[in-house]
Amino acid sequence: MSKEDLLLKIEKNRQEMVELGLAFSFIDERVIRISDHLDKLLNMYQALTIDIKRQ
Repeated sequence: MSKEDLLLKIEKNRQEMVELGLAFSFIDERVIRISDHLDKLLNMYQALTIDIKRQ
């Protein structure tokens, strides 16, 4: 997955998490699931960024 693709997915997940959090609650199970997925995407992005800097 490219850096740009990851950034798009990160932004989409972030927006969805905030919208659901505001509509329901930030402790709603759906929001927590999206947050977990967002964490994984951010970790992937960070790993990709570190790999690019090492090259």
